[in-house]
Amino acid sequence: MLKRFFSAFALSIVVFISGCSDGEPKVDGRWYTQSQVDNGKQLFLAQCASCHGASAQGTADWKTPLADGKYPPPPLNSTAHAWHHPLKGLKLTIQNGGIALGGSMPAFADKLSEEDQDAVISFFQSKWPAEIYSAWLERGGLE
Repeated sequence: MLKRFFSAFALSIVVFISGCSDGEPKVDGRWYTQSQVDNGKQLFLAQCASCHGASAQGTADWKTPLADGKYPPPPLNSTAHAWHHPLKGLKLTIQNGGIALGGSMPAFADKLSEEDQDAVISFFQSKWPAEIYSAWLERGGLE
């Protein structure tokens, strides 16, 4: 109960602080705006969808290594493990790629600005049901 309180409190602070910067309302109490999701969709389709799928559904057998020992792209739509990672970790994976983690995702630090990275994350997080997003917050997703 206390953990849930602190998660809700942290979200309130983030929503308040980030709401002061642009005036656009956040989506359903989340950290991002609809404009970020819309921009993120375009970026995701251009940069990520060829591997992760247009709806962030990933590869069907993403848990099984390929012949080269690397893992295929996982779903980012809440049906895999992306929601277990905090925002900072998601950004680091986008920036540095997934090769060090046993995958083949290239680094996007030179292709996507920090604003673009936020937009891409907001797009796939917009696919997360409320209960998954809440669990992500409880795990410290915004920390």
